[in-house]
Amino acid sequence: MLKQAALLVIIALGIAQGRPPNVVILFTDDQGTLDANCYGSQDLHTPNIDRLAESGIRFTRAYAHTVCCPARAALLTGRHPQRGGVTNWTQGDMNAPKGINMALEEVTLAETLRAAGYRTALFGKWHLGAHRDFGPKKQGFDEFFGIRDGFIDNYNHHFLHGTGFHDLYEGTKPVTAPGKYFPELMVDRSLRFIERNKTRPFFLYLPFNIPHYPEQSLKRFQETYAGVKDPARRSYGAMISTTDHYIGMIIDQLKKSGLENDTIVIFMSDNGHSEEVGLTIRRDDHLSGRPKGHLYGASGGGNTGKWIGHKGNFLEGGVRVPAIISFPGKIPQNQTRDQAITAMDWFPTILDLCEIDQNPQAPRFDGHSLLPVLESAQIPSPYHGVFHFQWRKDWAVIDGDWKLLGKTNSPALSLHSLVGADPEKKDLSSEKPAIVAQLLKRHQKWLKEVSP
Repeated sequence: MLKQAALLVIIALGIAQGRPPNVVILFTDDQGTLDANCYGSQDLHTPNIDRLAESGIRFTRAYAHTVCCPARAALLTGRHPQRGGVTNWTQGDMNAPKGINMALEEVTLAETLRAAGYRTALFGKWHLGAHRDFGPKKQGFDEFFGIRDGFIDNYNHHFLHGTGFHDLYEGTKPVTAPGKYFPELMVDRSLRFIERNKTRPFFLYLPFNIPHYPEQSLKRFQETYAGVKDPARRSYGAMISTTDHYIGMIIDQLKKSGLENDTIVIFMSDNGHSEEVGLTIRRDDHLSGRPKGHLYGASGGGNTGKWIGHKGNFLEGGVRVPAIISFPGKIPQNQTRDQAITAMDWFPTILDLCEIDQNPQAPRFDGHSLLPVLESAQIPSPYHGVFHFQWRKDWAVIDGDWKLLGKTNSPALSLHSLVGADPEKKDLSSEKPAIVAQLLKRHQKWLKEVSP
């Protein structure tokens, strides 16, 4: 009841005169730290992501999370994932017994915008708990088409780990579309949604399931990268360009509908590139119909530059991702910001850009509005150099130029410097015990605060 009352109050709390801006979030899956041409990967063909960077602001130090679930919780709630119970893999199969699902008490961006008069839709990947009593339509989305778990074969729409299960839904209704390419299906829905709602404010959340494995890229981009010598980069590059292609379709539709200058577009990845190579179907009777031995893992072809790490760990290559915001005529264009930000910041930033007040009765944000940072490259990061992450038993705390990594119920700690030519490569914990003690104390205090 408290949550419902809080949302109803939002309607009366102040939306600007006239039509407010639309909001589109393009959230890619396993797109690594520097994996776009505008981030320095000149071997990648990403004209549409580059176009967003030219029309907006590109962030060089944006943090999401180490894997899918907590990144999505942070994005949609503006809060640390721990507060909503997202500390481990959420339930995958909608038809399985109730498992881990993000708490319904969490107030999402979709709920807040819908209460302010927006039409809301999620076309793509949810991955915050598949149980039918939870999910997108229980958390503010008027429309949902996509996958409730983490990934699928893009053509037969089955989750591929273990025995597999079908995972393509309209709300909670199974959708059967064998042979249809899932990214094409979700973007087609998105284009129709934009056209259908072009005369009213809308929030369109597109959490892509690519470039995440299985690396089933469009044939035209396999040809684009045919001359790349490294097979991992060749496969991964084709997936990046496939993703970029569908991003371009959304941007083009906004322009075609006359909404280009009236729409906030945010682009971000959920975590670093995947090194989950060698994954195969391990049984003869897999429900997807794929044969035993079928390879579906990642290629491991991401680019982190001087950084190390990848999806699944808290080194910079695991949590530092590309991020761009574009809102032509309202924020600066073709600029870069080096301040550190997180996925939690988009929720309060969007509310400020849309001139919607957060209800004081709603759960407090852990993220910060980035309006001052958008306006000036000289404004300090709102986090003052301190960041916290935790996933399952692993955790990390950053304080300035230092990062401490640890595991729950384990005395083992490693300390890493974020500066220099080879950041993070050396464990300095034995050389800097005072810094280790200081960061450990910070982590313990934070963990107590965010635990439900």
